Amino acid sequence: MSGETSLRIDSSKRIIRIRPLLYDSNVKINKRMKTVKILDREFRVSIPAEKIDNAIAEMAEKMNKDLAGKNPMFICVLNGSFMFASDLMKLITVENAEITFMRLSSYEGMGTTGKVKKLMGFTEDLKDRTVVILEDIIDTGITMANTLVQIEEYKAKEILVATMLFKPDALKRDVKIDYKCLDIPNDFIVGRGLDYDGIGRNLPDVYTVID
Repeated sequence: MSGETSLRIDSSKRIIRIRPLLYDSNVKINKRMKTVKILDREFRVSIPAEKIDNAIAEMAEKMNKDLAGKNPMFICVLNGSFMFASDLMKLITVENAEITFMRLSSYEGMGTTGKVKKLMGFTEDLKDRTVVILEDIIDTGITMANTLVQIEEYKAKEILVATMLFKPDALKRDVKIDYKCLDIPNDFIVGRGLDYDGIGRNLPDVYTVID
């Protein structure tokens, strides 16, 4: 995939909007209809970028109050939550906050495999730390339950869970969510870090598959 970046700069010379110009043969956007075709499926905008931005800002504000003085370690679960983590961390003002990354996988195509493997861990010392796990979406809870088991081995003082999107109707595991941006229906979605067979993560809006 190749492309350029569109920047809009205000009079004070601050960059206030960055939006990619897409040139991917696998992604065809119909701006008038607010739809996008990815590979063999068509999707319609269900959550505009502005709504997501506002929800993340509210989450960051709450975290800045809750985590003050706790020297938190944020853990971004790759690949999907990279965009959520980036947007959130820009708004975190907690002193000495850190971020690290780990990768797990449970999806193939449009469905979860139900099997989660730890593909990439981290080496940071989490003992007696406040840990905040950042996920793009929690649906069945299988991935998060597996992640929590692995993080508990590092003897953290407390483990908090933050997710950009949550599908309450899809939940199969008892997972405590400490921070969430938005509840959504149990539909397949792409955009804002979420993909369909590796495509669509870069879309700033969230799109729902059209049956």
